[in-house]
Amino acid sequence: MCHHHDILRSSDQEMQQEEKKIDRRQFLTRTSLGLGAAALGSLFGADKLFARNSGLPPVGSGGLPGLPHHLPKAKRVIYLFMSGGPSQFETFDYKPALSDMFGKELPASVRGEQRLTGMSAQQSSLPIAPSAYKFDQYGESRAWVSELMPHTAEVVDDLCFIKSMQTEQINHDPAITFFQTGHQLPGRPSIGSWVSYGLGSSNENLPTFIVLNSKNAGGQPIYSRLWGNGFLPTQHQGVQFRSGKEPVLFLNNPENYDGEDRAEMLKYLKQLNEIQHSAYGDPEILGRIAQYEMSYRMQTSVPEITDMSDEPDHMFDMYGEDSRDSGTYAANCLMARRLLEKGVKFVQLYHRGWDQHNYLPGGIRNQCKNTDQATAALIKDLKQRGMLEDTLVIWGGEFGRTVYSQGKLTPDNYGRDHHPRCFTMWMAGAGVKPGFTYGATDDFSYNVTENPVHVHDFHATLLHLLGVNHEKLVFKHQGRRFRLTDVGGHVVKDILA
Repeated sequence: MCHHHDILRSSDQEMQQEEKKIDRRQFLTRTSLGLGAAALGSLFGADKLFARNSGLPPVGSGGLPGLPHHLPKAKRVIYLFMSGGPSQFETFDYKPALSDMFGKELPASVRGEQRLTGMSAQQSSLPIAPSAYKFDQYGESRAWVSELMPHTAEVVDDLCFIKSMQTEQINHDPAITFFQTGHQLPGRPSIGSWVSYGLGSSNENLPTFIVLNSKNAGGQPIYSRLWGNGFLPTQHQGVQFRSGKEPVLFLNNPENYDGEDRAEMLKYLKQLNEIQHSAYGDPEILGRIAQYEMSYRMQTSVPEITDMSDEPDHMFDMYGEDSRDSGTYAANCLMARRLLEKGVKFVQLYHRGWDQHNYLPGGIRNQCKNTDQATAALIKDLKQRGMLEDTLVIWGGEFGRTVYSQGKLTPDNYGRDHHPRCFTMWMAGAGVKPGFTYGATDDFSYNVTENPVHVHDFHATLLHLLGVNHEKLVFKHQGRRFRLTDVGGHVVKDILA
């Protein structure tokens, strides 16, 4: 340790010499009273660095001046993303007329000029496949729900179904990217990053935007750029929590390196970064300071939030037995509620495996079994805690599935290809009409017949519920003003409570 402190003293002397190269007034203005010091303030005690009425934003706030633009209905969001494209035919879009059309060719007038994927385009026919599962109506809203989702059926009066969703992307990668960033090509900021950038944080010990990915789910891969910050400052990127002993990578101290060492190292690193920022004015340096600060505080907050031992048995029973197994969808739903309680603003869950091109009846049965109880439990849990009224919960995938079977069709076995023209999502909680169904599709669930909702409309509505005008949340990059909704989108006012 003596050698360690000798090195630090030597570094301190070198730093003092470096500081002398910068004009004293400029140095004080850009560092001691600058954003860098504000970002790192809570690490060493903000009250020691700033006067009580300094006018600087308190740690854990931030966001853009003037936001929110209007009174928000939602303070926080949980987005349950069902990656792969859940079939609307086996979940929520009941089509009884299809029962008499088994094996018949999809009429050309229904398909029109809509393109097919490379998989369906190779088929000589497009035989209609009615759902193998029964539907019934539930709740006062009399919403149709498949027998595969008995738990979701219990909460339909809290849900707002949108049966007329549509997108332009027919393949997984661009479709998921489009839903998560507003553009089909990689490089744009994700929804959670936009929310973090615009509205700032509601806590000082955890990130504003956290991602949970179900383990062992299979299916199409999920990539970290889906929760990336794109061209926004790096502190707004999503932070993935993993199952196991190290929920956040590289957060723990190295062996034989304690918290006191980390604090001292960060102190000197902060000073070096502030000198660098004073010399070059690169805002990314301030983002780096903020991330180091957050990682230091997360060394305490993450083990606390991921320790589920304080959850009572009846809570695990409500979410399902899988909720005791860290990293499962059920455990992630329970974790999401805990994160919201700690002030996390945007929680994104990814659950893969909904891409059933073959053997759909068995595959979707398993998917529903793994997700239905925990999804409904999350709604019930938030409601009983009084949190649903200001929490927006979203469920859905990147597109729907085709009415025709991909591959061989038998009465108890079939597959469905990707279908972007119409599919079902639901929202619940803050600011949306409960027990409400919006939009409609034709008898083949192939075309929207009433109230189409585009992905940009979905994004505009999500931001509106958070108090943000989607046309005013912009960021200038490479000479252009970008926004989540690109150059489209309108708020779907008919679903607002």
